Amino acid sequence: MDSLMKMAVDYYLIDGVILMLGVFAVALSFERFKALFIDYSIDSEAFMGKVLKLVEDEKTEEAITLCAANEKKPLAAVIKRVLERSDRDDSAIDHSLDIAAGEVAPKLVRNLGYMQMVSNVVTLVGLLGTVVGLIMAFKAVSFADPAQKQTLLADGISLAMHATALGLLVAIPTMVIYSFFHAKQGRLFSEIDTWANKTIEVLRARGFENFVGTTVYPTTGDGAKTMKIKGAGSVKSA
Repeated sequence: MDSLMKMAVDYYLIDGVILMLGVFAVALSFERFKALFIDYSIDSEAFMGKVLKLVEDEKTEEAITLCAANEKKPLAAVIKRVLERSDRDDSAIDHSLDIAAGEVAPKLVRNLGYMQMVSNVVTLVGLLGTVVGLIMAFKAVSFADPAQKQTLLADGISLAMHATALGLLVAIPTMVIYSFFHAKQGRLFSEIDTWANKTIEVLRARGFENFVGTTVYPTTGDGAKTMKIKGAGSVKSA
Protein backbone atom coordinates (compact mmCIF):
# COMPACT_ATOMS: atom_id res chain seq x y z
CA MET A 1 0.00 0.00 0.00
CA ASP A 2 2.79 2.39 0.90
CA SER A 3 4.56 1.67 -2.38
CA LEU A 4 1.38 2.41 -4.35
CA MET A 5 0.88 5.73 -2.57
CA LYS A 6 4.54 6.65 -3.08
CA MET A 7 4.28 5.82 -6.79
CA ALA A 8 1.09 7.89 -7.07
CA VAL A 9 2.88 10.89 -5.51
CA ASP A 10 6.21 10.49 -7.29
CA TYR A 11 4.74 9.95 -10.77
CA TYR A 12 1.79 12.34 -10.41
CA LEU A 13 -0.63 9.52 -11.26
CA ILE A 14 -3.57 11.22 -9.58
CA ASP A 15 -2.88 14.47 -11.42
CA GLY A 16 -2.77 12.48 -14.65
CA VAL A 17 -6.15 10.89 -13.94
CA ILE A 18 -7.67 14.30 -13.24
CA LEU A 19 -6.28 15.70 -16.49
CA MET A 20 -7.60 12.73 -18.50
CA LEU A 21 -11.04 13.18 -16.99
CA GLY A 22 -10.81 16.87 -17.87
CA VAL A 23 -10.02 16.06 -21.50
CA PHE A 24 -12.95 13.64 -21.53
CA ALA A 25 -15.23 16.37 -20.19
CA VAL A 26 -14.06 18.80 -22.88
CA ALA A 27 -14.78 16.24 -25.61
CA LEU A 28 -18.27 15.61 -24.19
CA SER A 29 -18.90 19.35 -24.02
CA PHE A 30 -18.11 19.87 -27.70
CA GLU A 31 -20.25 16.88 -28.71
CA ARG A 32 -23.26 17.98 -26.64
CA PHE A 33 -22.95 21.61 -27.75
CA LYS A 34 -23.02 20.58 -31.40
CA ALA A 35 -25.97 18.25 -30.82
CA LEU A 36 -28.18 20.41 -28.60
CA PHE A 37 -27.47 23.87 -30.00
CA ILE A 38 -26.86 23.07 -33.69
CA ASP A 39 -28.01 19.62 -34.84
CA TYR A 40 -31.22 19.33 -32.78
CA SER A 41 -32.15 22.99 -32.41
CA ILE A 42 -34.76 24.60 -34.65
CA ASP A 43 -36.79 27.80 -34.77
CA SER A 44 -39.90 26.10 -33.44
CA GLU A 45 -42.20 29.11 -33.82
CA ALA A 46 -41.44 29.59 -37.53
CA PHE A 47 -41.32 25.88 -38.34
CA MET A 48 -44.52 24.92 -36.55
CA GLY A 49 -46.29 27.99 -37.91
CA LYS A 50 -45.75 26.61 -41.42
CA VAL A 51 -46.70 23.06 -40.43
CA LEU A 52 -49.93 24.02 -38.65
CA LYS A 53 -50.94 26.33 -41.50
CA LEU A 54 -50.59 23.42 -43.94
CA VAL A 55 -52.56 21.13 -41.65
CA GLU A 56 -55.36 23.67 -41.28
CA ASP A 57 -55.44 24.06 -45.07
CA GLU A 58 -55.90 20.28 -45.44
CA LYS A 59 -52.38 19.91 -46.90
CA THR A 60 -51.18 17.18 -44.57
CA GLU A 61 -48.94 15.57 -47.19
CA GLU A 62 -47.08 18.84 -47.71
CA ALA A 63 -46.72 19.22 -43.95
CA ILE A 64 -45.23 15.70 -43.74
CA THR A 65 -42.81 16.56 -46.55
CA LEU A 66 -41.72 19.70 -44.69
CA CYS A 67 -41.09 17.66 -41.56
CA ALA A 68 -39.20 15.01 -43.54
CA ALA A 69 -36.86 17.70 -44.86
CA ASN A 70 -35.93 18.49 -41.24
CA GLU A 71 -36.20 14.98 -39.83
CA LYS A 72 -32.83 15.19 -38.03
CA LYS A 73 -34.47 17.70 -35.72
CA PRO A 74 -36.31 15.87 -32.91
CA LEU A 75 -39.29 18.22 -33.09
CA ALA A 76 -39.76 17.62 -36.82
CA ALA A 77 -39.37 13.86 -36.39
CA VAL A 78 -42.08 13.72 -33.71
CA ILE A 79 -44.51 15.93 -35.66
CA LYS A 80 -43.92 13.85 -38.80
CA ARG A 81 -44.82 10.67 -36.94
CA VAL A 82 -48.01 12.27 -35.60
CA LEU A 83 -49.06 13.59 -39.01
CA GLU A 84 -48.48 10.20 -40.61
CA ARG A 85 -51.21 8.85 -38.29
CA SER A 86 -53.55 11.78 -38.81
CA ASP A 87 -56.08 9.57 -40.61
CA ARG A 88 -56.34 7.20 -37.63
CA ASP A 89 -58.39 7.46 -34.47
CA ASP A 90 -57.35 9.46 -31.40
CA SER A 91 -55.76 6.53 -29.59
CA ALA A 92 -53.56 5.73 -32.61
CA ILE A 93 -52.42 9.35 -32.82
CA ASP A 94 -51.60 9.42 -29.11
CA HIS A 95 -49.74 6.12 -29.43
CA SER A 96 -47.69 7.47 -32.33
CA LEU A 97 -46.69 10.46 -30.18
CA ASP A 98 -45.50 8.14 -27.40
CA ILE A 99 -43.44 6.08 -29.83
CA ALA A 100 -41.88 9.14 -31.47
CA ALA A 101 -41.02 10.69 -28.11
CA GLY A 102 -39.39 7.45 -27.04
CA GLU A 103 -37.27 7.46 -30.19
CA VAL A 104 -35.93 11.01 -29.85
CA ALA A 105 -35.45 11.07 -26.07
CA PRO A 106 -32.20 9.01 -26.06
CA LYS A 107 -30.64 11.43 -28.54
CA LEU A 108 -31.35 14.41 -26.30
CA VAL A 109 -30.08 12.86 -23.06
CA ARG A 110 -27.06 11.05 -24.53
CA ASN A 111 -23.73 11.62 -22.69
CA LEU A 112 -25.09 14.24 -20.30
CA GLY A 113 -24.94 11.76 -17.45
CA TYR A 114 -21.24 11.24 -18.13
CA MET A 115 -20.57 14.94 -17.63
CA GLN A 116 -22.20 14.86 -14.22
CA MET A 117 -20.21 11.73 -13.41
CA VAL A 118 -16.92 13.41 -14.41
CA SER A 119 -17.67 16.38 -12.18
CA ASN A 120 -18.32 14.15 -9.17
CA VAL A 121 -15.50 11.67 -9.76
CA VAL A 122 -12.83 14.27 -10.45
CA THR A 123 -13.61 15.95 -7.14
CA LEU A 124 -13.22 12.64 -5.30
CA VAL A 125 -9.99 11.86 -7.15
CA GLY A 126 -8.63 15.24 -6.11
CA LEU A 127 -9.59 14.52 -2.51
CA LEU A 128 -7.90 11.13 -2.75
CA GLY A 129 -4.75 12.83 -3.99
CA THR A 130 -4.83 15.18 -1.02
CA VAL A 131 -5.22 12.33 1.47
CA VAL A 132 -2.46 10.28 -0.13
CA GLY A 133 -0.18 13.29 -0.26
CA LEU A 134 -0.78 14.11 3.40
CA ILE A 135 -0.12 10.53 4.47
CA MET A 136 3.16 10.50 2.58
CA ALA A 137 4.12 13.93 3.94
CA PHE A 138 3.51 12.96 7.57
CA LYS A 139 5.45 9.75 7.12
CA ALA A 140 8.38 11.66 5.64
CA VAL A 141 8.30 14.16 8.51
CA SER A 142 8.34 11.40 11.13
CA PHE A 143 11.76 10.26 9.94
CA ALA A 144 13.21 13.68 9.10
CA ASP A 145 15.67 15.81 11.02
CA PRO A 146 13.81 18.03 13.57
CA ALA A 147 15.19 21.17 11.93
CA GLN A 148 13.68 20.18 8.59
CA LYS A 149 10.31 18.88 9.79
CA GLN A 150 8.46 22.18 9.43
CA THR A 151 9.74 22.72 5.90
CA LEU A 152 9.00 19.15 4.82
CA LEU A 153 5.50 19.27 6.32
CA ALA A 154 4.69 22.57 4.58
CA ASP A 155 5.98 21.25 1.25
CA GLY A 156 4.01 18.01 1.66
CA ILE A 157 0.76 19.75 2.50
CA SER A 158 1.21 22.14 -0.41
CA LEU A 159 1.77 19.22 -2.78
CA ALA A 160 -1.24 17.37 -1.38
CA MET A 161 -3.60 20.33 -1.69
CA HIS A 162 -2.50 20.74 -5.29
CA ALA A 163 -4.49 17.62 -6.20
CA THR A 164 -7.70 19.01 -4.67
CA ALA A 165 -7.24 22.35 -6.42
CA LEU A 166 -6.67 20.64 -9.77
CA GLY A 167 -9.74 18.47 -9.26
CA LEU A 168 -11.92 21.48 -8.49
CA LEU A 169 -10.56 23.36 -11.51
CA VAL A 170 -11.94 20.54 -13.66
CA ALA A 171 -15.11 19.80 -11.69
CA ILE A 172 -16.52 23.32 -11.38
CA PRO A 173 -16.51 24.26 -15.12
CA THR A 174 -17.80 20.79 -15.99
CA MET A 175 -20.77 21.16 -13.64
CA VAL A 176 -21.54 24.67 -14.94
CA ILE A 177 -21.47 23.47 -18.55
CA TYR A 178 -23.61 20.47 -17.61
CA SER A 179 -26.21 22.80 -16.10
CA PHE A 180 -26.45 24.82 -19.34
CA PHE A 181 -26.80 21.66 -21.43
CA HIS A 182 -29.39 20.19 -19.06
CA ALA A 183 -31.45 23.39 -19.31
CA LYS A 184 -31.26 23.32 -23.11
CA GLN A 185 -32.29 19.68 -23.13
CA GLY A 186 -35.30 20.55 -20.97
CA ARG A 187 -36.33 23.33 -23.35
CA LEU A 188 -36.17 20.95 -26.32
CA PHE A 189 -38.35 18.41 -24.51
CA SER A 190 -40.81 21.17 -23.61
CA GLU A 191 -41.00 22.39 -27.21
CA ILE A 192 -41.65 18.87 -28.49
CA ASP A 193 -44.40 18.24 -25.94
CA THR A 194 -46.08 21.62 -26.48
CA TRP A 195 -46.09 21.59 -30.28
CA ALA A 196 -47.01 17.91 -30.55
CA ASN A 197 -50.09 18.47 -28.40
CA LYS A 198 -51.03 21.59 -30.39
CA THR A 199 -50.73 19.57 -33.61
CA ILE A 200 -52.98 16.85 -32.20
CA GLU A 201 -55.54 19.47 -31.19
CA VAL A 202 -55.57 20.88 -34.73
CA LEU A 203 -55.98 17.39 -36.20
CA ARG A 204 -58.90 16.65 -33.87
CA ALA A 205 -60.52 20.02 -34.52
CA ARG A 206 -60.75 19.23 -38.22
CA GLY A 207 -63.29 16.52 -37.43
CA PHE A 208 -65.85 18.92 -35.96
CA GLU A 209 -68.08 21.56 -37.55
CA ASN A 210 -68.92 24.82 -35.85
CA PHE A 211 -72.30 24.89 -34.10
CA VAL A 212 -74.44 27.13 -36.32
CA GLY A 213 -78.22 27.02 -36.13
CA THR A 214 -78.76 27.29 -39.88
CA THR A 215 -76.56 24.28 -40.59
CA VAL A 216 -77.40 22.13 -37.58
CA TYR A 217 -81.18 22.49 -37.84
CA PRO A 218 -81.97 23.60 -41.41
CA THR A 219 -85.68 23.78 -42.24
CA THR A 220 -86.85 21.48 -45.02
CA GLY A 221 -89.64 22.19 -47.46
CA ASP A 222 -92.26 20.29 -45.41
CA GLY A 223 -91.68 22.43 -42.35
CA ALA A 224 -89.61 19.80 -40.54
CA LYS A 225 -86.07 20.45 -39.42
CA THR A 226 -83.17 18.23 -40.43
CA MET A 227 -80.24 17.80 -38.07
CA LYS A 228 -76.98 17.18 -39.90
CA ILE A 229 -74.49 14.91 -38.25
CA LYS A 230 -71.05 14.74 -39.79
CA GLY A 231 -70.28 11.28 -41.08
CA ALA A 232 -73.94 10.17 -40.81
CA GLY A 233 -77.21 10.75 -42.58
CA SER A 234 -79.83 13.42 -41.89
CA VAL A 235 -82.28 13.04 -39.01
CA LYS A 236 -85.64 14.81 -39.28
CA SER A 237 -87.14 16.43 -36.30
CA ALA A 238 -90.71 17.63 -35.88
